[in-house]
Amino acid sequence: MTQMNKFAVIPNLTKSNAYEVALSVCDRLFQLGAEVFIPEENKADFDKLDRAVFLSGDDIMKQCSAIIAVGGDGTILRCAKEAAKFGKPVLGINAGTLGYMAGLEKHELELLDKLIDGEFKIDNRMMLKVSIAIDESFIGTFYAINDAVFSRGSQLKMIKTKVYCDGNLVNNYLADGLIISTPTGSTAYCLSAGGPVVDPVIESILLTPICTHSLFARSLIFRADSKLIVQPDESCCDDFFFSCDGEEAIKLESNYKVSIERADDYAQLIRIKSDTFIDILNKKLAERRV
Repeated sequence: MTQMNKFAVIPNLTKSNAYEVALSVCDRLFQLGAEVFIPEENKADFDKLDRAVFLSGDDIMKQCSAIIAVGGDGTILRCAKEAAKFGKPVLGINAGTLGYMAGLEKHELELLDKLIDGEFKIDNRMMLKVSIAIDESFIGTFYAINDAVFSRGSQLKMIKTKVYCDGNLVNNYLADGLIISTPTGSTAYCLSAGGPVVDPVIESILLTPICTHSLFARSLIFRADSKLIVQPDESCCDDFFFSCDGEEAIKLESNYKVSIERADDYAQLIRIKSDTFIDILNKKLAERRV
């Protein structure tokens, strides 16, 4: 593996411990002789780091060899999606108590040496491309590493949804919502909704209904090259929302069509430790006492 010596350190300072962990990461990288880039928006918080370079916009992604995201899974997801546009890998460092996406915990920073020495692997994680159209007119594209979620809003009534796969009707769902996820996202909301856990190396698209009022309540797993279409029923046009990876929800109307398929780009996650997918799964579930 190619050695790295230029790193963008991107912290989520809304997370407890993230600031202290990010400082420790920077100090360790400086000791190893690496260059460190920090977002311009965080300059006031890290101005005492004389050797750091502060960059804005796309420049920080273009200049670095890899990104180190400090925070929780949400922070790592956001950084990985942005980094995928530039073909850059991401190492997540968990500043909290639980994180499936993190490559290192906050007490394992001595392992950053392996980044410099090239002793790591990069896992390519499938992403979803979500396109929204109104009456066949395209209006926007979103990307998800974990999942695309369709859900009801504040009203208690369930929503009706039609789902198609490659042009064929899968089912008319009456439920609190639907989760369409990648294998990476199978350990997120999909797991909580009773969906299957899928090893990320098995590329596929998972559909899991949320509290469906139907005997047909099982999750479905589709080929990775499938194209799903989700369309709200007219009866739920006032209370139908969509979001990718837990980001801000978008309200959908009955004339919206949402297509979900495998994205061309992959999220690249740096793996330093030798833990397998099962090792990580067992450890994280044990931490939650599940």
